[in-house]
Amino acid sequence: MNSITAITGHGEGTALENDWQRLAIAGGIVGLLGLLAMAAPAVTGLSVTLALGLLLIAGGIVHAGHAVAVRGWRGSVWQAALAVVSIVAGAAVLAAPAIALVTLTVALVAYLAVEGIAELVAATRLPASRGRTSIAVSGVAALVLAGLLWAGFPATAAWAIGLLVGANLLVTGIAMVAVAAAARRPLEDVTPSATEPRGA
Repeated sequence: MNSITAITGHGEGTALENDWQRLAIAGGIVGLLGLLAMAAPAVTGLSVTLALGLLLIAGGIVHAGHAVAVRGWRGSVWQAALAVVSIVAGAAVLAAPAIALVTLTVALVAYLAVEGIAELVAATRLPASRGRTSIAVSGVAALVLAGLLWAGFPATAAWAIGLLVGANLLVTGIAMVAVAAAARRPLEDVTPSATEPRGA
């Protein structure tokens, strides 16, 4: 479903207009979870790390199942190798979640640095416009954040992942509430008042 259609209330957006309260409640819950995650970033970071370990083990089990089901030794060996790597990596994460959290923080710093450089390069290739400025500012912000995280490393590993996950949940919750509010307005506009005749 097109999100613009849902917000404007045309076509399938009518369903969203009727269920805007549920979306608003869900957005409020997601936003609250984001605030809680930001209030305890270390716990959130470790939780994310443990979840990653479990996902790696689950992926390894799936690959092991494929290794048994796949015909031909080449496909079977490939799937078995992926299964071993995933399960070993997941077990290592679960065995030492704090170390895994430090590794994730390093990966986050690298991602922010690459993203910042890419955005600055893209900004230099764009014609002068407001969009070019915003992309450049975003690139600089990413590089500054990467520098701050690296400057405080490894202490930043205790809160960086958890804080960013919490911020993401908070922004998602706010966006859901905003969409619900936008879907509510057209419904209120078309609802006839008690004193107005239905055929008017």
